[in-house]
Amino acid sequence: MEGLRRLIIGVLLVTPVGVLAGSASAFFLWALDRATTLRFENGWLLFLLPLAGAGIAWVYHSYGNGAERGNNLLIDEIHQPGGGVPARITPLVLGGTLITHLFGGSAGREGTAVQMGGGLASAFATLARIPEKYRRMLLMAGVAAGFGSVFGTPLAGAIFAMEVLTLGRVQYDMLIPCMVAALVGDFTCTAWGAHHTRMLIAGPLMGDHSMLAGMDLSLLAKVAIAGVAFGLCARLFSSAGHGISAAFTRYVPRFWLRPVIGGVVVIALTYLLGTREYLGLGTVALNLGDTTTTSVFFEGGADTWSWFWKLLFTVVTLGAGFKGGEVTPLFFIGGALGNTLAGLLGMPVDLAAGLGFVAVFAGASNTPLACTLMGIELFGAQHAIFFAVACWLSYQFSGHSGIYSAQRIASRKDGA
Repeated sequence: MEGLRRLIIGVLLVTPVGVLAGSASAFFLWALDRATTLRFENGWLLFLLPLAGAGIAWVYHSYGNGAERGNNLLIDEIHQPGGGVPARITPLVLGGTLITHLFGGSAGREGTAVQMGGGLASAFATLARIPEKYRRMLLMAGVAAGFGSVFGTPLAGAIFAMEVLTLGRVQYDMLIPCMVAALVGDFTCTAWGAHHTRMLIAGPLMGDHSMLAGMDLSLLAKVAIAGVAFGLCARLFSSAGHGISAAFTRYVPRFWLRPVIGGVVVIALTYLLGTREYLGLGTVALNLGDTTTTSVFFEGGADTWSWFWKLLFTVVTLGAGFKGGEVTPLFFIGGALGNTLAGLLGMPVDLAAGLGFVAVFAGASNTPLACTLMGIELFGAQHAIFFAVACWLSYQFSGHSGIYSAQRIASRKDGA
């Protein structure tokens, strides 16, 4: 009976968190679309990116109170409650991300949604005077609801909140609260009118009676090779991101000057390449023929090095101090790399792009289980084995230093 009582209390407590996080995600997605549209309509905004970055840095420095640590602050607080998650993290990251996208920075939306979810969960716990013993559960619920609602993948959101904390371990004690929060968050976000893009990978590549019976084993071998490549790409992204951030901190002591330099570099890269397709989320294009997270699923939908350029734009943007997440750029990077590998390995383009879409993120975040489920939610279950192989191999070859530095190691990948 005690277990049932705790379960009921948990569900009752996380449901408001799911509603709050889902509502925040819906507003964020709407605002992000508006910011992107305004940037497309006013190309000159890109030249104000350095100034916008200085403004973001000043606001965080003056009012952040630790909020600049973003997702890592949430992870540390879940591991070991201490100073708490400041409620101001929600408006700060929302405003900072929208400004980053409005002026052309290359960033994502997962970090914003997760931080908003965590910040709202913390604020709810404080205002409702929730006992301290439930704070960890509420923070994890906020992460699950934020992630699940912003991408429309509640199953992946729930598992992500349990898997991202510790490398090699899933916090199953919070399974039901995280699942409820993610489902409520996704339902709420959709109820507000938010829409999520769904993509299909063509062709039934598995047998009718057994997933393994009718499988093309040569294709499975190619998927394995691609999975290793996705892991190495994830490793490059994480290493480059940490390296650029450390270099800015070491060589540019003035905090406001870092995003100014980063903004200038983004502008220079834009004109060096002669295209704006690597700015912003990368989900929609200004010009016909530009690479996007959708176009990579088609023949000729990405250039050979599109994945590398998006990687470079993103690590410079985030490393310099602009705000936003890494996941949507990682979708672009993985999908574009999959598009390139499809030609080299002789794989179906849509399948290779779909695998890269989730597998590079799996390696960079050290969350292969969540990303396997994300692949199923986004693209359908008929290729579940391929998603699992690509995600787990990417995880294995991506190293221990992912995009979340606060992640703890419970089980090393090398068995040491």
